[in-house]
Amino acid sequence: MQTISMNKGTGIVTSVPSDSPDDWAALRDLQTKKGLREKYNIKEEWCVPFNPIPIIEIPEFGNLSAIKVVDDMKIQSQKDKEKLAQAKEKIYMKGFYEGVMLVGMGNGMKVQEAKPIIKKHMIDTGLACPYYEPENEVISRTGDECIVALCDQWFLNYGEENWRDFVKSHVKSNDFKAYNPKT
Repeated sequence: MQTISMNKGTGIVTSVPSDSPDDWAALRDLQTKKGLREKYNIKEEWCVPFNPIPIIEIPEFGNLSAIKVVDDMKIQSQKDKEKLAQAKEKIYMKGFYEGVMLVGMGNGMKVQEAKPIIKKHMIDTGLACPYYEPENEVISRTGDECIVALCDQWFLNYGEENWRDFVKSHVKSNDFKAYNPKT
C-alpha cells in the first residue's frame, strides 16, 4: 500500500480488503497492474489469485463493503485518496455500529460487541498485545520530533501536603543531588 508511512509506528498493517476501501484499492491495483507489481518485485501469484473474504455483513453495503463502495464511487486506484477517505467514512462507522460478524468467535454478533471480546481473547492467549501510536507526528515546543510511548505512569497531586512536605525536606537534605545550579 502506498499510503503506509514507514516513519510512523511499525510500518506493518493488517489488510482487510473486504471492508477497507484503501486495502481493496491497493490489492486491486496489484492484481491488475503488472508494472506496479514489477516496480515492487511482487510476483503475480502473490496477489492475483486472491479475493477478499467476507467477514462483516453491513446493512446497505453487504459482506464485501469495500468492493461495493469503491465500485459505486468509481474509485480508479489507491491514488484516489480523497474518494478513498470518503469511502472509508461511509463504511467504518456503519460497519462498527451496525455490522454483524460472519466468522470466528464473534460470528453473529455486532462488531461493537464482538471487538472487546475478541481483543481480550487475543491478549489473554498471547496472540496480541496492546499497541498505541499517535495519529500524527508529535513535535515538542522546541521543534524536536518526539518519540511517544504509552507508559504505566501516575500523576502527582502537588497540593497534597504530606507529599509536598516530604519532597521539600528531601530537596533541602544532603541526599539531594542536582546537576544544574538553577535546580
